[in-house]
Amino acid sequence: MRKLGFIFLSASICAAVMAHYCSVASVAAPSAQSGLMAKAHIAKSSDDDLAIGGDVEGLPPRGPRYLSREDLLTLPQVTYTVTDDANFARPTEITGVSLEDLIRSAAHDPDADLVIAICSDGYHAHYMHSYLSRHHPLLVLKINGQPPERWPTDAEGHGQSMGPYLISHRKFAPGFKILAHQEEAQIPWGVMALEFRNEKKFLAAIAPAREASDPPVEAGYRIAQQNCVRCHNLGDVGGQKARHPWLVLSAWAKASPERFAAYVRNPQAENPQAEMPANPNYDAATLRALVAYFQTFQSSH
Repeated sequence: MRKLGFIFLSASICAAVMAHYCSVASVAAPSAQSGLMAKAHIAKSSDDDLAIGGDVEGLPPRGPRYLSREDLLTLPQVTYTVTDDANFARPTEITGVSLEDLIRSAAHDPDADLVIAICSDGYHAHYMHSYLSRHHPLLVLKINGQPPERWPTDAEGHGQSMGPYLISHRKFAPGFKILAHQEEAQIPWGVMALEFRNEKKFLAAIAPAREASDPPVEAGYRIAQQNCVRCHNLGDVGGQKARHPWLVLSAWAKASPERFAAYVRNPQAENPQAEMPANPNYDAATLRALVAYFQTFQSSH
Protein backbone atom coordinates (compact mmCIF):
# COMPACT_ATOMS: atom_id res chain seq x y z
CA MET A 1 0.00 0.00 0.00
CA ARG A 2 1.31 3.42 -0.83
CA LYS A 3 0.23 5.42 2.21
CA LEU A 4 0.09 3.78 5.61
CA GLY A 5 -0.89 5.91 8.55
CA PHE A 6 -3.43 6.47 11.29
CA ILE A 7 -6.47 7.97 9.54
CA PHE A 8 -9.55 8.22 11.74
CA LEU A 9 -11.49 10.12 9.08
CA SER A 10 -9.89 11.01 5.76
CA ALA A 11 -10.94 13.13 2.81
CA SER A 12 -9.26 14.49 -0.27
CA ILE A 13 -8.32 18.09 0.30
CA CYS A 14 -6.44 18.75 -2.92
CA ALA A 15 -8.14 22.12 -3.34
CA ALA A 16 -6.96 23.27 0.09
CA VAL A 17 -3.44 22.10 -0.58
CA MET A 18 -3.34 23.87 -3.91
CA ALA A 19 -4.73 27.07 -2.37
CA HIS A 20 -1.91 26.97 0.19
CA TYR A 21 0.72 26.61 -2.53
CA CYS A 22 -0.65 28.73 -5.33
CA SER A 23 -1.45 32.14 -3.77
CA VAL A 24 1.54 33.78 -5.42
CA ALA A 25 2.26 36.18 -8.30
CA SER A 26 3.45 35.12 -11.74
CA VAL A 27 7.00 36.46 -11.84
CA ALA A 28 10.40 34.83 -12.18
CA ALA A 29 12.50 33.92 -9.13
CA PRO A 30 15.07 36.51 -8.08
CA SER A 31 18.39 36.33 -9.90
CA ALA A 32 20.21 36.51 -6.56
CA GLN A 33 19.45 32.85 -6.02
CA SER A 34 22.03 30.34 -7.09
CA GLY A 35 22.10 26.74 -8.24
CA LEU A 36 18.88 24.82 -8.65
CA MET A 37 16.65 27.50 -7.11
CA ALA A 38 17.84 30.05 -9.67
CA LYS A 39 15.70 28.11 -12.16
CA ALA A 40 12.59 28.29 -10.00
CA HIS A 41 9.49 30.39 -10.60
CA ILE A 42 6.90 31.87 -8.27
CA ALA A 43 3.94 30.61 -10.32
CA LYS A 44 3.14 27.16 -11.67
CA SER A 45 3.43 26.84 -15.41
CA SER A 46 2.41 23.17 -15.57
CA ASP A 47 0.64 20.56 -13.45
CA ASP A 48 3.95 18.70 -13.47
CA ASP A 49 5.77 21.51 -11.63
CA LEU A 50 7.07 20.61 -8.17
CA ALA A 51 6.48 23.13 -5.36
CA ILE A 52 9.51 23.69 -3.12
CA GLY A 53 8.91 25.26 0.30
CA GLY A 54 10.35 25.60 3.77
CA ASP A 55 13.87 26.82 4.47
CA VAL A 56 14.96 27.53 0.91
CA GLU A 57 17.34 30.24 -0.24
CA GLY A 58 15.46 33.26 -1.59
CA LEU A 59 12.04 31.90 -0.63
CA PRO A 60 9.59 34.67 0.34
CA PRO A 61 7.68 34.51 3.64
CA ARG A 62 4.64 33.10 1.86
CA GLY A 63 4.40 30.87 -1.14
CA PRO A 64 6.83 28.31 -2.59
CA ARG A 65 8.99 28.27 -5.67
CA TYR A 66 8.20 25.92 -8.53
CA LEU A 67 10.60 23.68 -10.42
CA SER A 68 9.69 22.10 -13.73
CA ARG A 69 10.36 18.47 -14.56
CA GLU A 70 13.00 19.73 -17.01
CA ASP A 71 14.74 21.61 -14.17
CA LEU A 72 14.82 18.45 -12.08
CA LEU A 73 16.17 16.44 -15.00
CA THR A 74 19.29 18.66 -15.00
CA LEU A 75 20.27 17.17 -11.63
CA PRO A 76 22.21 13.89 -11.36
CA GLN A 77 19.81 11.06 -12.24
CA VAL A 78 19.68 7.60 -10.71
CA THR A 79 18.11 4.61 -12.46
CA TYR A 80 17.44 1.16 -11.04
CA THR A 81 14.88 -1.62 -11.01
CA VAL A 82 12.76 -1.97 -7.89
CA THR A 83 11.28 -5.29 -6.87
CA ASP A 84 9.82 -4.63 -3.40
CA ASP A 85 7.77 -1.44 -3.83
CA ALA A 86 4.09 -2.18 -3.16
CA ASN A 87 3.10 0.53 -5.67
CA PHE A 88 4.24 -1.71 -8.53
CA ALA A 89 2.81 -5.10 -9.46
CA ARG A 90 6.07 -6.30 -11.02
CA PRO A 91 9.77 -5.34 -11.17
CA THR A 92 9.84 -1.77 -12.44
CA GLU A 93 12.56 0.58 -13.65
CA ILE A 94 12.51 4.00 -12.03
CA THR A 95 14.61 7.10 -12.70
CA GLY A 96 14.85 10.17 -10.53
CA VAL A 97 16.72 12.45 -8.14
CA SER A 98 17.99 11.54 -4.70
CA LEU A 99 16.25 13.50 -1.92
CA GLU A 100 19.69 13.96 -0.37
CA ASP A 101 20.85 15.68 -3.58
CA LEU A 102 17.75 17.87 -3.51
CA ILE A 103 18.54 19.02 0.02
CA ARG A 104 22.04 19.97 -1.06
CA SER A 105 20.73 21.76 -4.14
CA ALA A 106 17.76 23.63 -2.66
CA ALA A 107 17.89 23.94 1.13
CA HIS A 108 19.57 27.11 2.36
CA ASP A 109 20.06 26.22 6.04
CA PRO A 110 22.26 23.18 6.84
CA ASP A 111 19.84 22.42 9.70
CA ALA A 112 17.01 21.94 7.17
CA ASP A 113 17.61 18.19 7.33
CA LEU A 114 13.99 17.00 7.14
CA VAL A 115 12.25 16.55 3.78
CA ILE A 116 8.45 16.50 3.77
CA ALA A 117 6.69 15.16 0.68
CA ILE A 118 3.19 16.62 0.34
CA CYS A 119 0.62 14.80 -1.75
CA SER A 120 -2.45 16.07 -3.55
CA ASP A 121 -4.80 14.51 -0.97
CA GLY A 122 -3.04 16.11 2.01
CA TYR A 123 -0.99 13.05 2.96
CA HIS A 124 2.54 13.85 4.13
CA ALA A 125 5.62 11.60 4.14
CA HIS A 126 8.46 12.66 6.45
CA TYR A 127 12.07 11.85 5.64
CA MET A 128 14.16 12.30 8.77
CA HIS A 129 17.95 12.51 8.59
CA SER A 130 18.28 8.89 9.76
CA TYR A 131 15.81 7.70 7.11
CA LEU A 132 17.61 9.58 4.34
CA SER A 133 21.01 8.21 5.27
CA ARG A 134 19.74 4.65 5.71
CA HIS A 135 17.32 4.28 2.79
CA HIS A 136 18.37 6.94 0.20
CA PRO A 137 14.85 7.66 -1.13
CA LEU A 138 14.43 8.76 -4.73
CA LEU A 139 12.06 11.38 -6.15
CA VAL A 140 10.86 9.49 -9.22
CA LEU A 141 10.66 11.41 -12.51
CA LYS A 142 10.26 8.47 -14.89
CA ILE A 143 8.80 4.97 -14.64
CA ASN A 144 10.08 2.53 -17.26
CA GLY A 145 11.46 5.58 -19.04
CA GLN A 146 8.01 7.16 -19.34
CA PRO A 147 6.56 10.48 -18.04
CA PRO A 148 3.64 10.52 -15.55
CA GLU A 149 0.89 10.36 -18.16
CA ARG A 150 2.15 6.89 -19.07
CA TRP A 151 2.70 5.62 -15.53
CA PRO A 152 0.67 2.72 -14.15
CA THR A 153 -2.28 3.68 -11.96
CA ASP A 154 -2.29 3.24 -8.19
CA ALA A 155 -1.87 -0.23 -6.75
CA GLU A 156 -4.93 0.21 -4.51
CA GLY A 157 -7.21 -0.27 -7.51
CA HIS A 158 -8.79 3.19 -7.67
CA GLY A 159 -7.44 3.91 -11.15
CA GLN A 160 -5.73 7.09 -9.98
CA SER A 161 -2.63 8.54 -11.59
CA MET A 162 0.44 8.23 -9.40
CA GLY A 163 1.93 11.46 -10.78
CA PRO A 164 3.18 14.06 -10.94
CA TYR A 165 5.86 12.52 -8.67
CA LEU A 166 6.32 9.60 -6.34
CA ILE A 167 9.09 8.44 -4.00
CA SER A 168 10.68 5.01 -3.90
CA HIS A 169 13.91 3.21 -2.96
CA ARG A 170 16.37 0.84 -4.57
CA LYS A 171 15.49 -1.66 -1.86
CA PHE A 172 13.90 -1.15 1.56
CA ALA A 173 14.91 -3.02 4.70
CA PRO A 174 13.35 -1.89 8.02
CA GLY A 175 15.89 -0.11 10.20
CA PHE A 176 14.18 -0.40 13.58
CA LYS A 177 11.39 -2.03 15.54
CA ILE A 178 9.50 -0.46 18.45
CA LEU A 179 7.42 -2.99 20.36
CA ALA A 180 5.26 -4.54 17.60
CA HIS A 181 5.76 -1.64 15.18
CA GLN A 182 8.39 -2.12 12.47
CA GLU A 183 9.73 0.77 10.39
CA GLU A 184 7.74 1.12 7.17
CA ALA A 185 8.76 2.33 3.74
CA GLN A 186 7.69 5.89 2.97
CA ILE A 187 6.53 5.47 -0.63
CA PRO A 188 3.91 8.14 -1.39
CA TRP A 189 2.57 8.86 -4.84
CA GLY A 190 0.73 11.95 -6.05
CA VAL A 191 3.58 14.05 -4.64
CA MET A 192 3.17 17.70 -5.62
CA ALA A 193 5.44 19.53 -3.17
CA LEU A 194 8.54 19.16 -1.04
CA GLU A 195 9.28 21.15 2.10
CA PHE A 196 12.63 21.39 3.86
CA ARG A 197 12.36 21.77 7.63
CA ASN A 198 14.50 21.57 10.76
CA GLU A 199 13.94 18.07 12.12
CA LYS A 200 14.51 18.95 15.80
CA LYS A 201 12.03 21.82 15.73
CA PHE A 202 9.51 19.73 13.82
CA LEU A 203 9.64 16.83 16.28
CA ALA A 204 9.64 19.14 19.29
CA ALA A 205 6.12 20.24 18.34
CA ILE A 206 4.73 16.74 18.93
CA ALA A 207 7.07 15.65 21.73
CA PRO A 208 5.43 14.68 25.02
CA ALA A 209 5.98 16.96 28.00
CA ARG A 210 9.17 16.04 29.81
CA GLU A 211 7.39 15.38 33.10
CA ALA A 212 4.97 13.02 31.33
CA SER A 213 7.64 11.05 29.53
CA ASP A 214 8.25 7.42 30.48
CA PRO A 215 9.16 4.31 28.42
CA PRO A 216 5.63 3.59 27.10
CA VAL A 217 5.06 7.26 26.24
CA GLU A 218 8.42 7.48 24.46
CA ALA A 219 7.62 4.32 22.48
CA GLY A 220 4.24 5.75 21.48
CA TYR A 221 5.92 9.01 20.48
CA ARG A 222 8.38 7.25 18.18
CA ILE A 223 5.59 5.26 16.52
CA ALA A 224 3.39 8.34 16.13
CA GLN A 225 6.16 10.41 14.55
CA GLN A 226 6.38 7.92 11.69
CA ASN A 227 2.72 6.92 11.30
CA CYS A 228 0.15 9.23 12.85
CA VAL A 229 1.85 12.43 11.68
CA ARG A 230 1.41 11.40 8.06
CA CYS A 231 -2.31 12.20 8.13
CA HIS A 232 -3.00 14.05 11.41
CA ASN A 233 -1.63 17.44 12.33
CA LEU A 234 -0.75 19.55 15.32
CA GLY A 235 -0.79 23.08 13.94
CA ASP A 236 1.49 23.24 10.91
CA VAL A 237 3.17 19.95 11.81
CA GLY A 238 1.76 16.85 10.17
CA GLY A 239 -0.46 15.83 7.29
CA GLN A 240 -3.87 17.17 6.38
CA LYS A 241 -5.49 14.04 4.96
CA ALA A 242 -7.48 13.19 8.07
CA ARG A 243 -9.91 15.65 9.60
CA HIS A 244 -9.09 14.82 13.20
CA PRO A 245 -6.03 16.72 14.44
CA TRP A 246 -3.67 15.72 17.22
CA LEU A 247 -5.73 17.18 20.09
CA VAL A 248 -8.84 15.33 18.95
CA LEU A 249 -6.89 12.06 19.01
CA SER A 250 -5.67 13.04 22.46
CA ALA A 251 -9.22 13.62 23.68
CA TRP A 252 -10.31 10.22 22.33
CA ALA A 253 -7.34 8.46 23.94
CA LYS A 254 -8.25 9.97 27.31
CA ALA A 255 -12.03 9.55 27.12
CA SER A 256 -12.09 6.00 25.73
CA PRO A 257 -8.65 4.35 25.62
CA GLU A 258 -10.13 0.93 24.84
CA ARG A 259 -12.01 2.18 21.80
CA PHE A 260 -9.02 4.25 20.67
CA ALA A 261 -6.85 1.11 20.78
CA ALA A 262 -9.49 -0.98 19.01
CA TYR A 263 -9.74 1.61 16.22
CA VAL A 264 -5.99 1.70 15.67
CA ARG A 265 -5.89 -2.07 15.44
CA ASN A 266 -8.97 -2.54 13.22
CA PRO A 267 -10.62 0.73 12.13
CA GLN A 268 -13.04 -0.95 9.71
CA ALA A 269 -14.55 -2.94 12.59
CA GLU A 270 -15.39 0.35 14.31
CA ASN A 271 -16.37 2.21 11.14
CA PRO A 272 -16.88 0.27 7.87
CA GLN A 273 -16.19 3.49 5.91
CA ALA A 274 -12.80 4.04 7.53
CA GLU A 275 -9.88 4.46 5.12
CA MET A 276 -7.18 3.95 7.71
CA PRO A 277 -5.22 0.71 7.25
CA ALA A 278 -5.61 -1.86 10.00
CA ASN A 279 -2.72 -2.78 12.29
CA PRO A 280 -3.51 -6.38 13.28
CA ASN A 281 0.10 -6.96 14.34
CA TYR A 282 -0.10 -4.34 17.10
CA ASP A 283 -0.17 -6.12 20.45
CA ALA A 284 -1.55 -4.81 23.74
CA ALA A 285 1.76 -3.21 24.76
CA THR A 286 2.04 -1.28 21.49
CA LEU A 287 -1.53 -0.02 21.73
CA ARG A 288 -1.03 1.00 25.37
CA ALA A 289 2.06 2.97 24.34
CA LEU A 290 0.10 4.92 21.73
CA VAL A 291 -2.73 5.61 24.16
CA ALA A 292 -0.26 6.76 26.82
CA TYR A 293 1.49 9.07 24.38
CA PHE A 294 -1.67 10.76 23.08
CA GLN A 295 -3.06 11.17 26.59
CA THR A 296 -0.15 13.46 27.47
CA PHE A 297 -1.44 16.18 25.17
CA GLN A 298 -4.57 16.95 27.13
CA SER A 299 -2.72 19.00 29.72
CA SER A 300 0.46 19.99 27.88
CA HIS A 301 -0.94 21.53 24.63
